[in-house]
Amino acid sequence: MRRSVATVLVALSTALTVLPATTSSATNGTGSPAARPTGRVVEQRAARALDRVTNLLAGTATAAPTGSRPDASLAMLDLFRALPDLSGADRAKAQGLLARPTDGPADQYGDGYLVPARKKCSTKFCIHWVSSTADAPPNQKWVNKSLGIMNKVWRAEVQKLGYRAPIKDGSHGGNSKFDVYLKELGGQGLYGYCAPEYTVKGEKYIASGYCVLDDDFARSQFGRAPIKSLRVTAAHEFFHAIQFAYDDTEDHWFMEATATWMEERFADEVNDNRQYLPYGQVKDPGSSLDIFNQNGFNQYGNWPFFEYLSEKYGNGVVKSIWNKAYAGKGAPDAYSIQAVKQVLDQKAGFANVFRSYAAANTNPSGAYAEGSHWPSAAISKTWSLGKSARVAKRSTHIDHLASRNFVIKPDNSLQGSRWQASVTVNAPSAGSTPAAYLIIKKSQGGSIRKGIPLSDKGYGKVTFSFSRASVKSATITLVNASTRYRCWRQNAVYSCQGKPLDEAKGFGFKATVFKP
Repeated sequence: MRRSVATVLVALSTALTVLPATTSSATNGTGSPAARPTGRVVEQRAARALDRVTNLLAGTATAAPTGSRPDASLAMLDLFRALPDLSGADRAKAQGLLARPTDGPADQYGDGYLVPARKKCSTKFCIHWVSSTADAPPNQKWVNKSLGIMNKVWRAEVQKLGYRAPIKDGSHGGNSKFDVYLKELGGQGLYGYCAPEYTVKGEKYIASGYCVLDDDFARSQFGRAPIKSLRVTAAHEFFHAIQFAYDDTEDHWFMEATATWMEERFADEVNDNRQYLPYGQVKDPGSSLDIFNQNGFNQYGNWPFFEYLSEKYGNGVVKSIWNKAYAGKGAPDAYSIQAVKQVLDQKAGFANVFRSYAAANTNPSGAYAEGSHWPSAAISKTWSLGKSARVAKRSTHIDHLASRNFVIKPDNSLQGSRWQASVTVNAPSAGSTPAAYLIIKKSQGGSIRKGIPLSDKGYGKVTFSFSRASVKSATITLVNASTRYRCWRQNAVYSCQGKPLDEAKGFGFKATVFKP
């Protein structure tokens, strides 16, 4: 039978921490720890959170693409955070939704287990399941397999990669071990969830949690071998529980992109996350890195940004970013892109790294270990230049944390070694952090990659060999690397739930071929 999202929503105490008061503020991504919104903004977000879950329950939420893995963890997270700001009938409705599967028939929506549950525990986990009804796994072997995979995920994410362990939940679920429930979710096209449950005493933004996974990951429902679906889901969803131990109010794009990146660390051979690449910057460079599309997949599709960072600096760079985002007492408590910027500014600099990443997406096979299987970033326009057509130029507008790509190619008339090309860039002033990058593909293979230095006024120029014999093409990537926002705005979907201050910035470039 059809299962609603209430199946996996959290059992929650009525005494939760209320978000503190704050005022909207501008930030360049390097300022003091992030404040949280309150007042009318919070009230309206609480109402939207309840509406979102209601739509999911009713099956009226935007459908996922065929074969995709919708993730309702953040819908549950929003409801968890919203409960203190709901009252009356809305609060009662939300509390009726927030129930563990073991609440059984007492759940007014009828989504709990209908028969008594069993459990099996290891050192770190307890797996809960039922032996009859539609929620029953196929056999004891699958229960054991699920527990074994969760143990391996813990070793990979907590022990090997060094992330904070999820917060213990006291005696909820029967003991303080992390609880995982097996339930039939495939009828909804849902693989699993992890949800926050109780705010840690003395903390404002750190929470315990638990997970729910599908009871069998049947190939008929999920389209691949059950064990593969289990592996990627366990890695992704458990990382959400880890995130709750860092900051349960963190920006959603960051939570989803890094959870999808984590799949590569644990289940690299499955490659389930490749299905999201068309929705992120690898395919669509004009969309902002930090957008959270509630009814889409941009945030999942942008996991390659963290893949790029980890291949360049090692897996530990993502943990360093989460350490900057950690919201415990005395911790940095930076928000998403602020944390990213703080870490990368200690390396090559955020703007330099972001422009090289944006340019790398035009040729993923040359930048990522598995990039030959990926799509490549869209090219806005391509010109063939020669004796009769020596100039290419274009003006464009670029949103924050986004880019545009242009290609010039020498035609057959540019014979001999003396032909050259000059590229001039006119970008916004340095305050909005423009950047530009050049990749020259050689005719005989290989490439030359280099940034185009820009002045404080946004002007830059490079000159290079452009004969037919030596050059196959040159790609110019124009980048808006701005991290400036007006934070905590109504209906915002970007970092710090803010309004970007440098949208639709004007860029231009001109390429000219000549013989000295």
